[in-house]
Amino acid sequence: MHCRNFQQNPLSRRDMLRGCAMGFGGVAMQALMAEPAQAKLVNPLAPRTPHFRPRAKNVIFLYMDGGPSQVDTFDHKPLLKKYNGRDPKEVIGKLAPTQFDNVGNILQSPWEFKQRGESGAWVSDLFPHLAQKEVIDEIAFVKSMTSRFSEHTFANYFLHTGSGFQGRPSMGAWFGYGLGSENQNLPGFVVLNGGLIPPGGLDCFGSGFLPAAYQGSIFLPQEQPIANIQPQVSPEVQKRKLGLLRELDLGALPDSAPDPQIEAAIQNYETAFRMQTAVPDLMDLKGEPESVKKLYGLDADYEQTKTFGLQCLLARRLVERGVRFIELTCPKVKGDRWDQHGNLREGHSNNCKTVDQPIAAMIMDLKRLGMLEDTLVVWAGEFGRTPFAQGKDGRDHNPFGFTVWMAGGGVKGGSSVGETDEWGYKAVQDRFEIYDLHATMLHLLGVDHEKSTFRFSGRDMRLTDVHGHVMKEILA
Repeated sequence: MHCRNFQQNPLSRRDMLRGCAMGFGGVAMQALMAEPAQAKLVNPLAPRTPHFRPRAKNVIFLYMDGGPSQVDTFDHKPLLKKYNGRDPKEVIGKLAPTQFDNVGNILQSPWEFKQRGESGAWVSDLFPHLAQKEVIDEIAFVKSMTSRFSEHTFANYFLHTGSGFQGRPSMGAWFGYGLGSENQNLPGFVVLNGGLIPPGGLDCFGSGFLPAAYQGSIFLPQEQPIANIQPQVSPEVQKRKLGLLRELDLGALPDSAPDPQIEAAIQNYETAFRMQTAVPDLMDLKGEPESVKKLYGLDADYEQTKTFGLQCLLARRLVERGVRFIELTCPKVKGDRWDQHGNLREGHSNNCKTVDQPIAAMIMDLKRLGMLEDTLVVWAGEFGRTPFAQGKDGRDHNPFGFTVWMAGGGVKGGSSVGETDEWGYKAVQDRFEIYDLHATMLHLLGVDHEKSTFRFSGRDMRLTDVHGHVMKEILA
């Protein structure tokens, strides 16, 4: 029991600091966390400095949906003709299971191969326009690409996102995240949809765990490529509505830290507003010479050539406007996309008739305008086809060795790296994976794929995961 006159000694400085230390830390933390909320919103598509000097500024990705046959396009295998109709198990031996495990006899290519250009690249008769010297000598072939998946959906996710599972950011989103875009009036990642959404759907072009501002925007090659792009109210009313949305979104931001999803929503609204002027300008081809339109095949008799020709011309115009990543998907043709489990001759002929002239025109046009050296053009499907027949005249999926190619943007034109075996079945020299393709694409735009990361779920995620090597053999 204390005396009523007892008075406790005042706190010493040491006792005061010991008792209030956590309080001081909390005050400091509150001040630090409040600063971002008071700062201006950061534009997620603002141009960013690359890790090192880039060889290219933009990417045009030509997605050949379905899996073109390497042994009918660019990978010449004379042995197929010699052993045509023979049982591959007798000649080759044990075979790996295919997607449908329907392995028929060895099937020679219905098309003749010739060496083209000064580089002597082997090209089949399917590509008369790409075979021109001024085009083929700009191309670097990778003839030993492999995939980890033999089914379309998983392989499409793998090609586009570096993962065989749904929900990861597309490579176009990664390029926007790492480098931003040089045009603030258009999305940084544009998908020119020829009419076929690949197996796997729109997630092939999504932003995954990255902010939504980096996802692909789907454009159709027509007068109005985006629904409702024309304003329905006066510009003054629209500006007031946009201002109200921005005010409401800003009010929803937490006091402690910025919310990337809300910031991305604000950015998307504002980009959509600016697109109302930029998109009609993009689609207005009045300034394009008739000779250029004809070069791209806009006057072709085959309707799909015209469709893909317009996509390729728009891709060039998007590059001119500073859009970072443009992907083209194929139109629908008679005989299906490049997925010929049967009727190989019709299907591959129609697909090549669709894309051959427009792609060759785009490469020549970019070169004419001095833009090819700054633009990386990539041609790839999700896998290849087997050298064996499925049924009488088809080919099954083949992830064990297939061909992709690149042009412009710092690659060594007229070069070829990697080989499949003498049947065109499996990669046997300089075997590459999709991770290596992604690493090389990023490298050519000045990005170190190991340093381009995003913190998600307690881990620093990247497009190439824990894999990937730059394919230095094709660098100029």
